[in-house]
Order: sequence, then C-alpha cells, then structure tokens
Amino acid sequence: MNEAAMQQAIVSQHRARLAGFPAQPVPAGHSMGPPVHRAALAACSALGFIAPDALVLASAWQAQTDRLGHFDAARWPNAPQDFGLQPRPQPHAFAPCPKALGLYAVVPDAAWVARMAGAGVPTVQLRCKHADAALIGAEVQAAVAAVAGSATRLFINDHWQAAIAAGAYGVHLGQEDLQQLQPAQLATLRASGLRLGVSTHGYAEMLAADRLGPSYIALGAVFPTTLKSMPTAPQGLARLADYARLMCAYPLVAIGGIGAEQLPAVRACGVGSVAVVRAIVQAADPRAAAQQLMALMQTPRVQ
Repeated sequence: MNEAAMQQAIVSQHRARLAGFPAQPVPAGHSMGPPVHRAALAACSALGFIAPDALVLASAWQAQTDRLGHFDAARWPNAPQDFGLQPRPQPHAFAPCPKALGLYAVVPDAAWVARMAGAGVPTVQLRCKHADAALIGAEVQAAVAAVAGSATRLFINDHWQAAIAAGAYGVHLGQEDLQQLQPAQLATLRASGLRLGVSTHGYAEMLAADRLGPSYIALGAVFPTTLKSMPTAPQGLARLADYARLMCAYPLVAIGGIGAEQLPAVRACGVGSVAVVRAIVQAADPRAAAQQLMALMQTPRVQ
C-alpha cells in the first residue's frame, strides 16, 4: 500500500468516529520520514489533530507498524510502548492516589470545601483565585481544616507552596503552572509527599505529564465550558475514550462541561473520576446535586 493509500485508509476508518474537528495543516518539516509516519501525520492532521498531537500519533503509528510487522489502518494506536510511555511504577513518581477518585468537585473557597466534605464528596479541589498570598494561605489552611477527620481528599489548584505548608492531600497543576516550575521546585514538591494531578488537553501533553510521574492525569476539556479560556477545542467522547485506553495505568479524571446528563457517557469512556464545577456550584441545591452525581458514579458503567 502506498503512502497516499495509507493516508486515505486511516481517514476512512476513523472519520466518522472522530468527526467534528476541522482539518489542521500538516506540520512543516516532516516530509523525509518513513511512509507510514508521513501517511499517519497527514491523516491525523486531516482528522483535526493539532500539530503536536498529530506528530505524536504519527510516531506511534510507525512504532505500532514496526511492532506488528504490518500496517493496519483500522487499529488506532493505544499501546503505551508505541508512545514511549514509562513503565509503571516509575522510580521517581509522585505519591500514589486511588485509581478511582470518584466524584471530583472543583470549588472556589474553603466554605465550599466544607460543604462538599459534609456531603461526602470523595475528592475536592480548591481553585482559589485570590491574588494576595496571605489570603491564599489562609484559604488553603481553612480548606485543609475543613476536610480534617473526613474521607475527602483535598487537592489545591496551583498554590503548591501553600498546599505543602498546610499539609493538603495533593496539588493540581495546569500546563502553564508546570512550565513555570523550576527543576528544584519540582523536586521540592515531589519530596513533600503531596500527590500531583496534571491537566492535559491531548497526546503531546499526556506524554509530557507521563515524564513527571504524576499521581493522576486530568483529561479535557471534554465538552465546552465557559468557566475558563481553554487552549484547545473540546475533545469529545471519542477522543476521551482513546486517551483513557492509552493512559489506563494512571488514575484518570475527566473534566470540562460535565453534568449529570453527560456523566454516564463520560464514565463509559474508562475514566475513574469525573470532575464537575458548574453542576455543583451553580446548582439550586448543591448538596442534593452532589449526592445525585455520586449516585451516578456508583451505577454500572454503560459499555
């Protein structure tokens, strides 16, 4: 099969499943690779994957072809070894957390943390947007106190120094936060024993996260969200399922525009946790909303 035929075969096999994304330009400067790599790069770009993710997929498709001994257009790459993922457990990984973190409520302040702990929500993230360091420290301390004696795991978004000082369960960092960390700071965070969750928005960022050995990986945004500006388009359920198959060795958290209506389909993609924001903080009865969502998390997965 020549290069053009391989490209067309990949697109034909996966166009319907991965519909909804506009075609992207083929990354420049990659015309000299093996035919499978070039074909997969062009096909994945046509299927709407941005350049960093298309390049990752093209390399994985080449590795898969080499491993199998033949090209298979129908077989979307999802084997960790084809992506160069580290064997787990990793020698320098962050402290582990449960594979299934359950309902994961993202809330704006310590009072909300207390409400969620009181409702029995298993995992909560404090996403505090104060600019004042003293206020942040006080809010983090209050949030840690709010979950004391409960079964709720508390992650602190971004403010990792305050999380260490207060003795939080863990910290969650986005891509920009990670890029700002110096190696010595990352070593301090790892040595603290806090769990680390990392936001990802596609294949390239998942591979970068894997190199850190985080405690969990967040995948999103699954659906459109108005709560923050997202660097990438909503990923949708088909991509989420592909990501979950690839990163299945990690605890996985799906996030972005998820409410009660979407939660069963999201869980069916293979994630062990679903993060919600608006579905709780904008609910008329947040406690009842949390209980409904936790009940949905306990129902058998629809395959």
